[in-house]
Amino acid sequence: MNRGSKKAQADTPSAQTMEAETRLAAQRIFEERRAKGLEGDEVSDWLEAEAEVKKRHKLG
Repeated sequence: MNRGSKKAQADTPSAQTMEAETRLAAQRIFEERRAKGLEGDEVSDWLEAEAEVKKRHKLG
């Protein structure tokens, strides 16, 4: 049995957790963008949030 892989699995957030974190980050990005009067859309906000969350969890 490889203990390292079990630890890696335990440290990997669930899909639900990733989605919830991405949703919160996308909302924050939207609010910041809107407050600055910048153009953008929900898809770009989501993709930026997804990249942030993946980076935070070292997933890509």
